[in-house]
Amino acid sequence: MYHYATVTEAIKELKTQGYNVDFNLEQNCIVCHPERFEPDDFEIKEVYRYEGDSDPADEATVYGIESKTGLKGILVTGYGFATDNVSAAILSKLASHK
Repeated sequence: MYHYATVTEAIKELKTQGYNVDFNLEQNCIVCHPERFEPDDFEIKEVYRYEGDSDPADEATVYGIESKTGLKGILVTGYGFATDNVSAAILSKLASHK
């Protein structure tokens, strides 16, 4: 797997591979309105992690995700993304691919 120089480049390349949906995190699922996917309903196919040179706030992770229904999309999380309302199952799945 290639590591792209920037988040923008990673997103652009994933889109050329058919990852055209924007996913968002919710409490116990990822969401592409109106669809919702529980942890067992999707697979993380690609992960790209970026760290800022001097500022941890510049950290981001880009996930290429495919649902069991064939929907392909991108989830981008930043440094310290709000985990208060995110279930342990979702956090575990994301962390296992970092």
